Amino acid sequence: MNTQDMIEMLTRDRTLAVVRAETIGDAGELCAALTQGGITAVELTFTIPDLLAHVARAVETAAQHGAAIGVGTVLHADQARAAIDAGAQFLVTPGIRPEVAKVAADAGVPFCLGAMSPTEVAMALDLGSSVVKIFPARTLGSRYLKDLQVPYPGVRLLPSGGINLANAREFLDAGALAVCCGTSVVPPALVAAGDYTGIRALAAEFTASLR
Repeated sequence: MNTQDMIEMLTRDRTLAVVRAETIGDAGELCAALTQGGITAVELTFTIPDLLAHVARAVETAAQHGAAIGVGTVLHADQARAAIDAGAQFLVTPGIRPEVAKVAADAGVPFCLGAMSPTEVAMALDLGSSVVKIFPARTLGSRYLKDLQVPYPGVRLLPSGGINLANAREFLDAGALAVCCGTSVVPPALVAAGDYTGIRALAAEFTASLR
């Protein structure tokens, strides 16, 4: 996957699923549930125990589920390298992480740096982040995205944090390229229980609300 592929995927689906859970039974089945619900981009975060094994499992079963597998909460260069070695197709950070940006850029892997302030948005763009994650989105509100687009026309924004069925559409209407969906669509309890039918239903309901 290259940067343009990632942008096209987010433009099409309008969302990226962020998975945070203490236990994942089968990452391949989890990805299948999400893609069947209309979500192609799946981010597994470094807060998950045994993350790299789950990334490898998701990647090796990609032909069956069709998801694009990314790794999030990447804070350091060594984490970035490990994620890429495990097969991650894109990287996501919670803030400005120049060392992560360099590793990803050198490897030709798309990355999305997290930002909050206008200065951080500029830094993310300067570092090559073609999509900028705005975090925490719920705290800042959808109006903030409109304000950011005044000094940065055409910037591709990906709000994350507190996005749910009730507010996702307003962030898209405010100019977001796509929105991150987390525990409202991928509840840790359902992941731990292996309730992939329930996760598929939540993903389908969420994606339907974005159209």
